[in-house]
Amino acid sequence: QVQLLESGGGSVQAGGSLRLSCAVSGYRSSNYCVKWFRQPPGREREGVASITFGGTPASYADSVTGRFTIFQNNAKNIVYLQMNSLKPDDTAMYSCAADPSGCAVLDCSSMCLWGWGTQVTVSS
Repeated sequence: QVQLLESGGGSVQAGGSLRLSCAVSGYRSSNYCVKWFRQPPGREREGVASITFGGTPASYADSVTGRFTIFQNNAKNIVYLQMNSLKPDDTAMYSCAADPSGCAVLDCSSMCLWGWGTQVTVSS
């Protein structure tokens, strides 16, 4: 069973940076895609970025393109989300998920496995 644990959230001023980590444990086959999502207070969940098992970034939400970067370590057990030029609109609970359906869409299938999330707060 794949398990995920996020870390790295916190409070930062607008224009600042944070790096989120998603530690992935347990066996996962090469079709698994790791995706970052966020859910601002009172709003729908939004896909942020995804990365293939091999470490190729697959997609980014338009709202974060050019500011956020997804990458993973060589051991393929930590997926990072580097967030630069943060804005108050980036304030949300950020969660990572492992999706055996792959990276074709920046959404999560019913088979997704989720972490608990980490809070990011950006103040103006």
